Formats: sequence, structure tokens, C-alpha cells
Amino acid sequence: MRKKIFALAAAVVLATLGVQAQVMKAADLEKYAKQRYGEKWLDAAMNLSQKLTLDKNESLTYQEVVEAPGKTKQQLYLALNYWVTATFKDRGAITLNDKEAGCIIISSTILNIVEHIGTLNKYSVSITPVIRLDIKEGRVRVTYTVQSYDIMADVSGGWLSFPEPDQRTYGDSKRKKDDKTNAYLYDEQWEIARHYPFVEKDAQKRTCAKALVMTHAYSNAIIDKVEEALKNGLVGNDNDDW
Repeated sequence: MRKKIFALAAAVVLATLGVQAQVMKAADLEKYAKQRYGEKWLDAAMNLSQKLTLDKNESLTYQEVVEAPGKTKQQLYLALNYWVTATFKDRGAITLNDKEAGCIIISSTILNIVEHIGTLNKYSVSITPVIRLDIKEGRVRVTYTVQSYDIMADVSGGWLSFPEPDQRTYGDSKRKKDDKTNAYLYDEQWEIARHYPFVEKDAQKRTCAKALVMTHAYSNAIIDKVEEALKNGLVGNDNDDW
């Protein structure tokens, strides 16, 4: 069983999980999360919170060392570089790619990891994980960090919302960035440590419960994909025997 280091920090994954990262489809990620943690998001989030600890910065960080016996730093770098460039389509997602230092850093926004309709409001949750890959002879350290949930809130989109006709929104909590024409749509950032399950009394507890579980599941998916890339390559035949 994997040994993971979990830390909660305030600084630092719907057909797909956004156009930038193609690690796993949202529907598949939700199925993956339910299989591992159950279908009751509130309970699953509370159970996960028992395994998480707050560090001094209150960020959510996962770290794991993936062993790759017999493989050189050069081989591991090439395998990971291939996987990263094929997976994260946005060129700006790769913020550092240093072969000499053996370090690759990715920062990629995952859109609409959760959408939830509450009594009065509708929320669309995105996250921007920072993924750091440190490469040495025979092993890779994966560090995955999320600071907060990025929220698109539709305050006229809940079950009991009845705005004036000219204020009604008929979309799905999505609009162009910085569009302030409709006061009923706005952007927020929710610090993970300030919401459920780390804060029991939370008006957005159902939204944040699923957001935590899905964020946690995406960290596992990332580490699984890194391990697969190191062991079998991106397509399964990436080796020197040709």
C-alpha cells in the first residue's frame, strides 16, 4: 500500500477535465472516486480528512516516491517528458522543464471538477494543481499541491432562486473571464482549510465535500499515470529495443 504524505497548505483534477489536462475524463474520475471512497460525498470527505494534516501554510499537498529500479535519470526524464507533453496540451502548463536538474513542474487548471446546485446558488468548481516531478537515478518524487478551489458562482441558479427576468441566467455557471455584466455571476476562491470537512459548519459543505474527494482522487490518478509512464511508457512500447 502506498505511503503518502498529506499536508494541508494556503499557498500553492464535462466531457474531459478541461482542455489543458487530459489525464482522465470527469465521468471516469467520479466513478474512480466512488469506487475508492463511496458514493456519500460528505462521509467520504470526512473520512479523508482524518488522514490529512494541516501544515503551517495550510495547503493540500500529496507526495510520493515512485521507484523505477534499473532505470537511469536520463531514461526517466525522457519517459516523463514524453508523458507530460502528450498529456498537458496547453503549452503554458509546463512552467519548468530542466533536464540537468531533473525537475519538471506543471501548473494546469482543471475546469468543472464539480458542479453543484444548492438551494439558492449554483457552483462550478475548478482547481489548479501544481505538479512537481523530481527525477533521480531509479526513482521519481511526485509532489501534487492545491491551494484553493476556484469558484464560478451563479447566485440565481439554485432550486429556490427567483430573480427578475432580466437578471436570470440560463447557462451552467460559465462565462467569459472578467465578465462583470451580470452581478448574479461572480468568481470566488475558497481556501480548502476554511471549508468542509476541515470546518464543520460550512454553508457550502456539500459542494466542498465532493470537491475534496475529487481533488484527492485526481492526485491518485496523476500518481498512477506517472507510475504507468515510468514502467510501460506512454503507449506501451516505448523502449530501446527497436
